[in-house]
Amino acid sequence: MRALSIIGIALGFFTAVYYFLDSHLDWFYIFSPAELHELSLKAIEAHGNDTAAVVKYIVEDLSAKQPLHVNLDEEWVFNNAGGAMGAMYIIHASITEYLIIFGTAIGTEGHSGRHTADDYFHIIRGTQLAYAPGPGSFSPEIYPQGSVHHLKRGMVKQYKMEEACFALEYARGWIPPMLFFGFADGLSSTLDFPTLWRTAWVTAREMGVNIFRGKF
Repeated sequence: MRALSIIGIALGFFTAVYYFLDSHLDWFYIFSPAELHELSLKAIEAHGNDTAAVVKYIVEDLSAKQPLHVNLDEEWVFNNAGGAMGAMYIIHASITEYLIIFGTAIGTEGHSGRHTADDYFHIIRGTQLAYAPGPGSFSPEIYPQGSVHHLKRGMVKQYKMEEACFALEYARGWIPPMLFFGFADGLSSTLDFPTLWRTAWVTAREMGVNIFRGKF
């Protein structure tokens, strides 16, 4: 009985801590959707469909503002999640935020996942379609270059990136639980373990570095 009491107290304590932190996640954020949208528009205005130049513009601007928390090495890796395949470059990863460039040169389609964070897809090239608000809808949501697709925490959509499409993707909330979705296809279908290992290593390294520097 004593052991059960200790477990109950521990669960109650950690639940209280979780709900407290969850209601104050904004304490930990260093990026904002509005600022990232403005930056994306400036980069597009400066470089149009030269996506490499757009990415460089964005990363250099972010690095100037947050030099300790931006990864300047363009370590591109393939990414399979929810049946969709593309490539990504991790700009920032921490417990409460991640910022990546995600996209594909040939198009892809899949399941968005149901996440513990809000996800903002800033389209920097091409067009993304979404089947929303859910089953029973008969027209797609359309997100062209320069727009933002906000997938709210806990929601789910089917999405499609037609032909070449790239986005500055920003998630804010609880990031670690999202990793299960990010790694599931690699463990269960593609079995591309070198890519899985590389993705896990870069993610863990960036999260570790940011924790060391006081960014959660």
